[in-house]
Amino acid sequence: MKSTPIRVRRPLAIALGLALLWPTVGMAQDSGQITAEDRARMQQLLQELQSLKQAYAQEVRRLRELDMQIQALQARVAGVAPAIAPRDAPQVAAQTEAPGSMPPAPPAGPSPPPIASPASRGDEGYASTAEDAQRAQDTDSRSVADVKQQSTALFNRRLTLENGISYNRYDRKQVTLNGFLALDAIFLGNIAIENVESDTVNYNFAARWGLSPRLSLNLDVPYIARKTVYQKGGAGGAAAAIAQEETDGHGLGDISASANWKLFGERGPWPETVLNVGVTAPTGREPYGIPWRVLERDSDNFIRFAVPEAQPTGNGLWQATVGLSAVKTTDPAILFGNVGYVRSFAKDFGDLDNNPDTTNPGRVELGHAFYFGAGVAFAFNERTSLSISFSDRLNARARTRYEGGDWVKLIGSDANAATMSLGVTHAMTSNATFVGVLGIGLTPDAPDFNLTVKVPYSL
Repeated sequence: MKSTPIRVRRPLAIALGLALLWPTVGMAQDSGQITAEDRARMQQLLQELQSLKQAYAQEVRRLRELDMQIQALQARVAGVAPAIAPRDAPQVAAQTEAPGSMPPAPPAGPSPPPIASPASRGDEGYASTAEDAQRAQDTDSRSVADVKQQSTALFNRRLTLENGISYNRYDRKQVTLNGFLALDAIFLGNIAIENVESDTVNYNFAARWGLSPRLSLNLDVPYIARKTVYQKGGAGGAAAAIAQEETDGHGLGDISASANWKLFGERGPWPETVLNVGVTAPTGREPYGIPWRVLERDSDNFIRFAVPEAQPTGNGLWQATVGLSAVKTTDPAILFGNVGYVRSFAKDFGDLDNNPDTTNPGRVELGHAFYFGAGVAFAFNERTSLSISFSDRLNARARTRYEGGDWVKLIGSDANAATMSLGVTHAMTSNATFVGVLGIGLTPDAPDFNLTVKVPYSL
């Protein structure tokens, strides 16, 4: 602590030397006798004065930090913790590091404990209680909070209403061989191309309640509109002929309710970990028993081409979901990931056969599903962030059991849907946030692409 007074007096001595040297330089300038040595000496003194000013500013900033830490320790003992508000910190730094200005001298000793009255300290940027100080330290920037809301949950917002709309494009082509192989090499018959194109628009209304710093509840109500185009080659027995038919449908989807429980907060190297549990109710139109419209039959009355009369909006079964989500902030990046399991419960239906001429009741059990994903978001500033993520969902085979029969697994009902997503969040106002996500399908079971736009509004 003895070096501080020396550094405080040193700039004054240099300034005094410059003041004494300046008249001499002025007289020499008038007489035209300015020497290079005088100029070099003056430049050296100016540089030394500037470096000492910067060193003095760093000393003052360090002393202020130590003073704040001492006040915090004293307040902790007294049960009150002062803290500089985040919005005031840049102003203090700007005042301390302003070039060419001499900061005021620090106090000779530690400051006395702050006054315990919250009203007297409110204008100085201090927290009124220890809980308020901890809350101020835990408060994330707006961009980080928006990323957390999309990846895990946000518990410090009492009520958030979210309107979102998404568009999915699905296109699958499949080669159909009508015939048989001779000598395992020569194909005899017709070659046809089948194509299924599906466009789905999903409007989702969501409400999210932050009941406590550790618990939040969610409710999602979707409304689905779907149009599917079916194309089949070899219509009428001619390989060059193509038959096409389209069907559409819209209605309420499967409503889901979920809860998020914060297991661990973000501390040191450990991320914030949240437990997610939810249930999905079969409120949409199930795909079982929808009659198909027959467009073509062969000579043996076998159905060659048929399409459903309407499109389903749900899966028809109750489902339960449990998963874990994690978020880790490493300025300026935000790491997030999730993993979970979806269990479907079997249910009886009055008709499982799509043939309009028959009725076959039975029981359906969808395959269990596992999902996982990970990504990273970069907070450009206080309001905007960009994210890139990968997600995958693995579905086991579904199975059916007709009345009086055995369980039969449905070939082709298992799926692996992997998606790479690019998203952006932007805080439009203090309450509203814009969220845009573009997803690219990486496997045939995933949509070709998905475009989602959401606007969460905090009340």
